[in-house]
Amino acid sequence: MKRWISLVWLLLLFVAAACGGNGIPAEGGSANGTPGVTENQPENKKDGTTTEAGGANGRQTPGSKETSYPLKVTDATGFEMTIHRAPERIVSVSPSETEILFALGLGDRIYGVSDFDNYPPEAADKPKMGNVITPNEEALIAARPDLVIGGISIENDVADRLRSLGIQLYKTEAATVDEVLGNILQIGLITDRQSEAEALVASMRADIRQVTDVVSALREADKRKVYLEFSPGWTVGKGEYLDELITLAGGINIAGNEAGWIQISEEKVILDDPDVILYADIHDDDSGQPLASLIRSRPGWSQIAAIRNNRMVAIDDDLLSRPGPRLTQGLLDIAAAIYPERIQR
Repeated sequence: MKRWISLVWLLLLFVAAACGGNGIPAEGGSANGTPGVTENQPENKKDGTTTEAGGANGRQTPGSKETSYPLKVTDATGFEMTIHRAPERIVSVSPSETEILFALGLGDRIYGVSDFDNYPPEAADKPKMGNVITPNEEALIAARPDLVIGGISIENDVADRLRSLGIQLYKTEAATVDEVLGNILQIGLITDRQSEAEALVASMRADIRQVTDVVSALREADKRKVYLEFSPGWTVGKGEYLDELITLAGGINIAGNEAGWIQISEEKVILDDPDVILYADIHDDDSGQPLASLIRSRPGWSQIAAIRNNRMVAIDDDLLSRPGPRLTQGLLDIAAAIYPERIQR
């Protein structure tokens, strides 16, 4: 999985990339159209999706955070579904969403995960449901889930196929920080874990404030230029959460004037001369070399300030590649890598 599962996933990320700002959503949900939460009340979204709860079988009491069922939700594909009760048998075929479920205290309700799920450690003991792009249909059916959660890697035709088999699939596509936090709140709503989801999002917002409070005093001229390589030959531009994390950390992404997931130009990186190089702590699948060695060995890169001044810093691959509850741990690591004199880890 050392190239972030596969190059196919990268291409899917290109397709799924969505523009978004650097704001953090209010308690009601995402500022960028991710289905959100507003105290279980019907809500009309900016992208036309809705979240609606209620009915004679609802369990909500005034002022509580219990979800009222039946609950209507619309996922990232525009598919509307009705959830009649809190899911008891959940399958997640996306590592990010698996981490969210465990963080909400739902580990005992998880009856299957993707082949790539490895965090928390308990996830490794769950039955495997295949890869994140085309999950194993037979394994999914055998797990008898009342809810399957898929991530950005599942294309719409695969989602439609799974639904045609009677599988209730909820698909997420979080491209921005806003949308990651919105997904956590939405999954908390669906699973009757609203209080846990809000507490988790509040903790993540606190991490963000910890960083932004420190770097807000930086003058524009003092901000450091950053190059991020998350997979051999690939970087990220505006509209994606990794670009946002660099910006929130007070850095200037040298690829920030381009959009989405970008195959690098080695010459442009030399010309941009970043002060800091961040890279995933992985090995190249083809050569077997550490990514750090590949970066240092590129012609002309020895003259880049980050390499001359030994300012290359490895970041945990999973923290970079998973838009889930550990996203702000990645932010803290990125901020400490860019400004170690201001933020210690």
